[in-house]
Amino acid sequence: QVQLVESGGGSVQAGGSLRLSCVLSGRTFSSYVMGWFRQAPGKEREFVATIGWSGGSTDYGDLVKGRFTISRDNGKNTVYLQMNSLKPEDTAVYYCAAGPILGSTYVSDYTYWGQGTQVTVSS
Repeated sequence: QVQLVESGGGSVQAGGSLRLSCVLSGRTFSSYVMGWFRQAPGKEREFVATIGWSGGSTDYGDLVKGRFTISRDNGKNTVYLQMNSLKPEDTAVYYCAAGPILGSTYVSDYTYWGQGTQVTVSS
């Protein structure tokens, strides 16, 4: 049984930074492509970032390119999302996900999901 647990969310002022973490347990972490998605109230879940099995392949949503960085530590079974220059429109629940397809930006391509962590950015 795969379990994903996110942490690191919170409240921050615009321009600030947060780092999200997500730990996977129950299966071999390095066998999964990892992704971050977010969902604001009343909106669909949207792609934020993805990273390949070894960390050498990354992709980002257009709204976060240049501000967010995804990374992973296979020795710690953990994927990270460093979020800089945060904006009020980044406010959402952030979810990490695990799946088999390299580079996928689609919610349906990810098999396992965490419970989400709230990020609130005030102006």
